[in-house]
Amino acid sequence: MTFVNTISKEAVAVMPKEVFPGRIVVVNSSEGLNEALTYLLTLSEIGFDTETRPSFSKKIHHKMSLIQLSSEDTCFLIRLNSFKKFPKILKNFLNNKDVKKIGLSLRDDFNRLSFLTKIYPENFIDLQNYVSQFGIEELSLIKIYAIVFGKKISKSKQLSNWDAEFLSLPQMCYAALDAWSCLRIYQFLERSK
Repeated sequence: MTFVNTISKEAVAVMPKEVFPGRIVVVNSSEGLNEALTYLLTLSEIGFDTETRPSFSKKIHHKMSLIQLSSEDTCFLIRLNSFKKFPKILKNFLNNKDVKKIGLSLRDDFNRLSFLTKIYPENFIDLQNYVSQFGIEELSLIKIYAIVFGKKISKSKQLSNWDAEFLSLPQMCYAALDAWSCLRIYQFLERSK
C-alpha cells in the first residue's frame, strides 16, 4: 500500500472528524488499576499516551497527570494524581517486554515519567520512527492519522486542565482517542505490509 509523504493543514481541516468508538474507563484507585492492567497484560499490543497540565510559564512545570492505555475497544485513563506515589504495578507494566506499547513522541513521555519514577520502558514503538518505512514523512499524530485514514483528530482539549478533580467528557474522549489512534495506525500499517 502506498501513502502520500506529507499533507497540508488545509487538507486535514476539511476531513471528517474521528471519534473514539470504544469504552472509556477512568482509573483512580489501586483496585481499578489492578483490573485494568490484568486485562491489558492479556493483549499483545496497546496504544499509549500521556497528558500533563499545561503551563503557560517557563518557570512552572507540572507533573504528568494522566496515562492512557488503550486496547482496540477500551481505553483506560489512569489519573496519576489519585495515587500518593507512582504505582509499582504500573511501573512494572511499562517495563514489561510482553506487551507492545505504541505511542508518538515517546522521548517526551519518558522524560516526564522520569520525574515520577525510575523507568526502563520495554517494547515501546514510536510512530514517529515507525511510519517512515511506509514513506510517511509527517511527525504529528494529526497528520499521520489523516494520511492513513483520511480523518482528522481534534486537539482542542490538549491544553485543558488535566489535574481537574473531574475530567470532562470532551477531555476523556480526546485522551482516549489519542492513545487508541496510535494503536490503530500501527495495526493498519502492519497489515498493509
